[in-house]
Amino acid sequence: MSDGGSRTVRAGRRRVEIHRPDKVLLPGDDDARAYTKGDLVDYHRAVARHMLPHLRGRPLMLDRRPDGLGGPAFMQKNTPDSYPDWIRRAEVAKEGGTVTHTVCDDTATLLYLVDQAGVTLHRWLSRADDVDRPDRLVFDLDPSGDDFEAVREAARRLGELLGELALPSALMTTGSRGLHVIVPLDGSEDFDAVREFAREVADTLADAHPDRLTTAARKKDRGDRLYLDVGRNAYAQTAVAPWTVRALPGAPVATPITWDQLDDPELHARRWTVENAVEQAGAGPWSGLSRRGRSLAPARRRLAALRG
Repeated sequence: MSDGGSRTVRAGRRRVEIHRPDKVLLPGDDDARAYTKGDLVDYHRAVARHMLPHLRGRPLMLDRRPDGLGGPAFMQKNTPDSYPDWIRRAEVAKEGGTVTHTVCDDTATLLYLVDQAGVTLHRWLSRADDVDRPDRLVFDLDPSGDDFEAVREAARRLGELLGELALPSALMTTGSRGLHVIVPLDGSEDFDAVREFAREVADTLADAHPDRLTTAARKKDRGDRLYLDVGRNAYAQTAVAPWTVRALPGAPVATPITWDQLDDPELHARRWTVENAVEQAGAGPWSGLSRRGRSLAPARRRLAALRG
């Protein structure tokens, strides 16, 4: 229901007040209309059951846009004291102190964060109850421009290498320019060990295709090669959450896909938006992924053998 300046929505046992639901947060572009806070609320209500399994128990960082895309952006880590008591917090260590992150365990919290103009959710790769040990590994395939064919080619090559290492993997459009390749882990190793393994995988691939791929951290050293970014695999770093909306015109969504969809000629990083992402979610592109977490020890031995 709505009183003109606000709208109240039911989420499980709670009611969440949405302030200024008609406020435009994301402008339109040549192919899509503008999207209001109310539009984002409706999208998150529809996608919640698919999105929440990837958020529960994980510290979050929020990209907040209180004045829409044209206003300032706030990358929020600390949970404000004004947040209601029923929203879960996770206090984690940082250099010289702690940070109290928001944790999104239910639909009511998800909608409350949308009301706070939390457009994009970035999640930790570990859980708050074992914050030092990630259960996800992420490769970010970052092209030098908008050449999605280079992204597609890099994803295929990375998928083949991970297959040789007997590691399961999954794909996600970022909603921006590239793809993420995700490997589920069993949480038995710390961030340093996981990041070092990811770097060795990326180096192996870049060494095999030096004219196409690079692990150079500095942009000036990459040229027009695609960057295999493994930097998100570190303590306190985050990766964009599956099914989250990106703070870009047209409201593109970071969308899980199947490996077969990589061959779809219509595929690109902003293929899905709040208009059609729920349909893709219903197809279950990552079905069973969370149950496939692996130890990296056997893969590390296989990689060492491949590298000679």
